Amino acid sequence: MASFYEELNKKNSLSDEKENIQSRMNIDKWIFRLLLLIIGVAPLIVMAHIEQVTSPLISNVGVLGSGTKGELFTHFKSLFVLVITIVSGVLLLSKIFFMGGTIYKTKLNYVLGILVVTIVISTITSPTINIALNGLYNRSDGAISWLCYVALIFIALNIKYPKNAVTYITYAFIPFTIINFVIVVLNFTNNDLLQHNWAKKMVSMFLPSGSGISEGSYLLGTLNHGNYMSGMFAIMAAMFLTKGLIDQKVSIKILNFVMAVISILIVLMSLSTSGFLTIVVMLPFILWIAFKNEKRVGALVQVIGFIIIASVSIHVLAEQNSKVWDESVGFFVSNNPYKEEAVSFNNELFSLSKRVYAADATFELPAPAGSGVGAGSGRIYIWTYILDLVKDRPIFGYGLDTLMYNFPHYNEDARANLETESVIVDKPHNMYLGVLYGTGIIGFATFLVLIVFVVIQSLKKVFDGRNSDTVLVVAILAFLCQAMFNDTLAGVAAPMMILIGMILVNVKKIDNKIS
Repeated sequence: MASFYEELNKKNSLSDEKENIQSRMNIDKWIFRLLLLIIGVAPLIVMAHIEQVTSPLISNVGVLGSGTKGELFTHFKSLFVLVITIVSGVLLLSKIFFMGGTIYKTKLNYVLGILVVTIVISTITSPTINIALNGLYNRSDGAISWLCYVALIFIALNIKYPKNAVTYITYAFIPFTIINFVIVVLNFTNNDLLQHNWAKKMVSMFLPSGSGISEGSYLLGTLNHGNYMSGMFAIMAAMFLTKGLIDQKVSIKILNFVMAVISILIVLMSLSTSGFLTIVVMLPFILWIAFKNEKRVGALVQVIGFIIIASVSIHVLAEQNSKVWDESVGFFVSNNPYKEEAVSFNNELFSLSKRVYAADATFELPAPAGSGVGAGSGRIYIWTYILDLVKDRPIFGYGLDTLMYNFPHYNEDARANLETESVIVDKPHNMYLGVLYGTGIIGFATFLVLIVFVVIQSLKKVFDGRNSDTVLVVAILAFLCQAMFNDTLAGVAAPMMILIGMILVNVKKIDNKIS
């Protein structure tokens, strides 16, 4: 009789475990679908939002003061990422607590945990805690967003993926790329989308009655600045080009090559150097992947063809706008052959210095600093002052996304580095310095451990050059490269953090395939 009940309990246990396995698989599928929504939908959201901002400063400068302020690009993106992250997190927890799921054992869990703690402490101890929590009204890149980024890495690290997960990821980015290509072409040809009433109505549908898009507003793309557009589509160009090299189907190769070309065109028309530099840095890795390909000649032809098309595109676009040259090849070559020569007068360049003033010989005012742009489009100037700020609060920092209220504006050398002393610096233009400034040395060191691990493991996959995960690895390396010149925002960082989690779980050689 006892053996009968033992056998029955054993059968029930096996039956329960089978149900749990099936339930866990279903949960993982749903979580992956939610992550695809962040990847494919979050970067596309453009919706006007206004809020009452309470500034920690009393200032007559509008951007630094309190008041009702509006923006188009970040509030609803970050809100969308927050909601999806919470839902995905709840599903993951239900899998762990009610379906026999487990958390993958890796030292990275401790790294992510410490990073969360440092973000929380830096926010609590911030001199501007309300800003540190939510971020600037037009960036939304404070503690809440960063906790979402860390959570997305952890979630992506703890689910299993379908066999064609890499293909699904690249497909999810295609609508984002095509839509932004249309928008940036319209902007580049002076037919900006916001010139049309239907576009204004669409992006302002959630504004309260009486509010609207101000005259002179323009839409470069679904990301809120040329820097982010350039950086993000450099990532897309590298990813699509690598996908075309790795995939064996001719139709898929053609599709991804076309998308890579479209992406590099967006980079050039965004008029920002960060994306071009990212492509230059990534090309040797992509050439190596092509060299390691079984069909080496065909793969190298694809990469060379991409380089030729990009080079011709620089010429064609620079003829329409000389800044295309300045923000690409102009980084390495100072002379711009597409820029018209300055107008001369009597064989001498017209200059204000030719004016004659009364009593010039008896009284001289000190010459003001010359107006100009410093190294790295003024970034070196900004980074130098950020490092000075860190010295004052080295342990826990100032809180994420609070730089605008702590940066020493109106410096004597601002005119020589930022063209004018009236520029208000609101972001660090560097993801790594942003973390150092926001979370202090402890948070930065923890974040650096994560990044170093990701880079080392990613380079191993690149040097192997034949794994389908190489597509995601190239995208991550491109993201980390452009982050030297750009900040994080929900539309860019959230999708990339998911890819980082996917790569880390594959690095641990876990069986992550859903049958």
